Amino acid sequence: MRTRLRKWSLWLGAAAFLTLPLASWAQLSTFDIETRIGAESHVGNITGHAKDAKADYRRYCVGCHGVLGDGNGENFPWVDPKPRDFQLGVFKCRSTPTGTLPTDEDLFDTIARGMDRSNMPQWSTFTKQERADLVAWVKHFSPRWANEKPGAPITIPPEPEVTPERIKAGRDVFARVQCWKCHGVQGMANGPSAATLTDDQGRPIQPFNFTEGARPKCGDTDRDLYRIFMTGLDGTPMPSFADNIKPDEAWDLVFYLRTFMRQHSKEKELAKQLGLKPVDPNAPAPAASGQQ
Repeated sequence: MRTRLRKWSLWLGAAAFLTLPLASWAQLSTFDIETRIGAESHVGNITGHAKDAKADYRRYCVGCHGVLGDGNGENFPWVDPKPRDFQLGVFKCRSTPTGTLPTDEDLFDTIARGMDRSNMPQWSTFTKQERADLVAWVKHFSPRWANEKPGAPITIPPEPEVTPERIKAGRDVFARVQCWKCHGVQGMANGPSAATLTDDQGRPIQPFNFTEGARPKCGDTDRDLYRIFMTGLDGTPMPSFADNIKPDEAWDLVFYLRTFMRQHSKEKELAKQLGLKPVDPNAPAPAASGQQ
């Protein structure tokens, strides 16, 4: 009997070992990470040093992002959305094209801004030097920075004047690129695809609800919204539309999305005056600007 129990225990142990998630095999070791402890960041005239951020990271960040920067801190089971895995070197909020590394300034700004609707607060209490040091510390977790350079920030053209015609054109863009499938026809995050979305690690993720009054995670200015369309949010189902819409169309889309938001705006007033109705998912998609 004991022999059978021992064999059964060994078999269960082997089965558990063989069914470990594949991601765990790729996790970087402490030794590998420490080879990059000399990582630096450059923000304006400030140089950040990874080695100088160790204490701040352990005090303020390790609970969520973990000792190895893999997002598996002790708070992981209770945090939703899950903390970023710095080892992957993949970030939502960037000024750079999709698939490329963010700039040091992008990470620097994210630390100060925080991530609305998440457990990532605004770390505005850090000095600029401390933030720059933390940027370097974040970078030292991933070998991507040792082998790649950040992408070149995209160019954001001057913001045009808001007009009724632009808001109507923005509704056409919203319909044509099918934003409604995730965000819903009224921006309430209840589109037909919303319940099926997952991030790049297979975890459920929700589209942004424009109507609930929260800030978009990567900034809430018109320029921030434009940047999100054109860079995408890497690691999520939100793609870059840089190859699908023109700069003028991106501004039109910004203006139309403002009509969904709770905050008072010129766009909401103009939409009300127009009697603008939501897109009809069953209608033929409007042609792209300049096409028949």
